[in-house]
Amino acid sequence: MADENDKNESDANTAGNVTTPDPLANGADTAPQIGVISQYVKDLSVENPNAPDVYQWNAQPQIDVQFNIGSSQVSDEVHEVELKIDVTAKADEGVAFAIELLYCGLFGLRNVSEEQAHPFLFAEAPRLLFPFARAIISDAVRDAGFQALLLEPIDFTALYMQQREQMAAQQAGEQPVGNA
Repeated sequence: MADENDKNESDANTAGNVTTPDPLANGADTAPQIGVISQYVKDLSVENPNAPDVYQWNAQPQIDVQFNIGSSQVSDEVHEVELKIDVTAKADEGVAFAIELLYCGLFGLRNVSEEQAHPFLFAEAPRLLFPFARAIISDAVRDAGFQALLLEPIDFTALYMQQREQMAAQQAGEQPVGNA
């Protein structure tokens, strides 16, 4: 009975499984590969210039959030993606707080063409980094003595597509949508 089960299992394995080719020699694989190597805070600045008076202000401050994405090639297969987020809270009395965060990630890209790498580096990689940067900013605001600030999610893919469309329109000599 055990011999019959072994035989049936081996028949199923040879008949039903898809086998993959053996990997090529070191570095000779040609399949595209992308991976996160590391994430880190490159620069963090928290300013609370009007403390302790700011804690007596009654008005709700206006929050301004600005962000920028950059990428640089570290080596043949490694890119650093920078997500820079600036948050400023201002009230009539002055600046309540200002936070600048430069949060980065190292991404390994192997056998990925430039036209495939660009959308990854400027849309997908920032999407992967953002939740961690968002938590750091929330903690920094709270540690400065204010209620934690939870930034809204950002659709980096839509922003990337919008920027590409604007660049294409400018190259075609058209005026970008939204500018007068």
